[in-house]
Amino acid sequence: MGPTAAGKTDLALEIAKQCPVEIISVDSALVYRGMDIGTAKPDKALLQQFPHHLVDIIDPTESYSVGKFRDDARQLMADITARGKVPLLVGGTMLYFKALQHGLASLPSADPEIRKRLETEANQQGLNQLHARLVEIDPISAARIHSNDPQRLLRALEVFEITGKSMTELTQVNQASLPYTVTKVILSPFERSVLHQRIEKRYQDMMVNGFIDEVKVLFERGDCHSNLPSIRAVGYRQAWSYLSGEYDQKTLVEKAVIATRQMAKRQLTWLRAQEDGIWFDSGAELPVEQVMAFLDQQIPELMINT
Repeated sequence: MGPTAAGKTDLALEIAKQCPVEIISVDSALVYRGMDIGTAKPDKALLQQFPHHLVDIIDPTESYSVGKFRDDARQLMADITARGKVPLLVGGTMLYFKALQHGLASLPSADPEIRKRLETEANQQGLNQLHARLVEIDPISAARIHSNDPQRLLRALEVFEITGKSMTELTQVNQASLPYTVTKVILSPFERSVLHQRIEKRYQDMMVNGFIDEVKVLFERGDCHSNLPSIRAVGYRQAWSYLSGEYDQKTLVEKAVIATRQMAKRQLTWLRAQEDGIWFDSGAELPVEQVMAFLDQQIPELMINT
């Protein structure tokens, strides 16, 4: 696990070359078919050589929930283990990791009246004002929900108004603990500036490799729109606004880089709370030897072929 642009996929492939593992993607954007460049999806040759479960499984018009991920991942882990291999979960969608290991809380259904009132307040007062309210009642949720994310922001406030409890309180409920020993490898450049440089370079490379054309295909389909979870993904949301004529290409890249840096910051905040995670620096180069030595020590049954 690690923030975006940390080198997780490259490290996973190195592990897969030496160990009897099968890779399960833990990424809420890689599930979508036709969204390859903007998600930094491994190319088809790599996916053929090293198959990734939960990649290219749904159309961008479809939804994929955290609950569905949890069910799919648990089934895959059981199947992989039955084949005598080790599940290797790789990605940066921290909510997926959390749900897989600790379960899902039982949250109330949406209340149309409360939601309508909150939407009205958002339009009148602005999202920043509502985010400030969330900071007061649920600072933990407020730290991971950006003020420009109306769907999650309004949902957190809605849950509090319905139940009188914060989403954090309600989600601190363990369900059917994961029946596996978990080893957490956290990969990230230790220097924040290095991560920021990689994020910026990734977008520059994406633009050269045809990212706008990729989004344009979705834009012109007719059945995709800006409120779909797929189109709200970082990078795609900004590209959609560009294609809608809201701003120019330079602004698109600037906004996408800023949004990705903010996402990386939230990922790192969550990762620092993983007391059982072992950190490896991917700043100068990929720490393959160090990680392999660690895995050899922690999981002897991994049968590393050295």
